[in-house]
Amino acid sequence: MRALIQRVNSASVTLPDGEKRAISKGLLIFLGIGERDDSTRAARLCDKVLNLRIFPNSESKFDKSVLDIKGEVLVISQFTLYGDPWSGRRPDFTSAAQPEPAKKLYEEFVSLVRSSNLTVKAGEFAAHMLIESVNDGPVTIWAEWPPGG
Repeated sequence: MRALIQRVNSASVTLPDGEKRAISKGLLIFLGIGERDDSTRAARLCDKVLNLRIFPNSESKFDKSVLDIKGEVLVISQFTLYGDPWSGRRPDFTSAAQPEPAKKLYEEFVSLVRSSNLTVKAGEFAAHMLIESVNDGPVTIWAEWPPGG
């Protein structure tokens, strides 16, 4: 399971029907589900992301998590995180999970994040969406569970 995590001042997703879901200060998480991923990996990655200390303390050092600052979270499903650009001119997505199990794990991950009692918004699985964000820092972190694939 892979996550591209951005510390944001704000972020939003516009769904195909025009609905816009927005957050203020917090995390924008692009989540990719791989063919070997399961509930255990989803829980471990969720715990890592929510407790990742990438928000500044009074001395501007990374010392606080999104939980500490009571930030907001926007989770976007992004199978393209499993795209392998080295196999040809078009990315190879064969290591991404098939849609049905991927959707189940995506929804499970979102549910796990929601159990933190933070404000959580999510995109629509397998939909074409428009994402806007104001990256703070910029701070962008790559997280993968298990580490190294």
